[in-house]
Order: sequence, then C-alpha cells, then structure tokens
Amino acid sequence: MDRIPRVVSVAAIGETELLVHFDNGADKVYDLTPLLSKPPFQMLNVPAFRKAVTVDPGGYGISWNDDIDLSEYELWTNGQDASNELLKHTA
Repeated sequence: MDRIPRVVSVAAIGETELLVHFDNGADKVYDLTPLLSKPPFQMLNVPAFRKAVTVDPGGYGISWNDDIDLSEYELWTNGQDASNELLKHTA
C-alpha cells in the first residue's frame, strides 16, 4: 500500500468545508457536514472554533483541540479533489 500523504496546511472555507494541502502537492476539500451532528464534533458548529483548525506535528492529521481531530487518512480518503470542488463554488 502506498503511503498516505501528510498534511501540509489546512484552512476553513465556506460554511462547513476544509481545504487541505498534502505533501504530494494534492489539494482536497473535506466536508465536515456529516460530523457536525455527532457529539464529539458539536463544537465545530461554532464558526470561530471551526476556523481555528491547525495541522498536527508531522502532518499526521489536523486538530482543533485535544479532543477534536481528524487523521491524514480520513482527510485523504474522504476528501474530494479540490479543483472539482472549488469549481462548484465559483460556478
């Protein structure tokens, strides 16, 4: 199995999405909507908190605090190619 790329940067975009840049040069858009109703992720409904996302050391994921995080595997596997997703927002 190929190595899952590490996260280089992340930014909150739109209402519920993250733009994630990986160390292989790929950009993906990850939609947080399915997580927002789950108890561990409730704080992500607060826009200011959602925007406070950071990359974990080594690029192994992203986090908002010690309790709320997502792995690079989750972001890579379930994120959508950014070029396609960003075109939807500008059309």
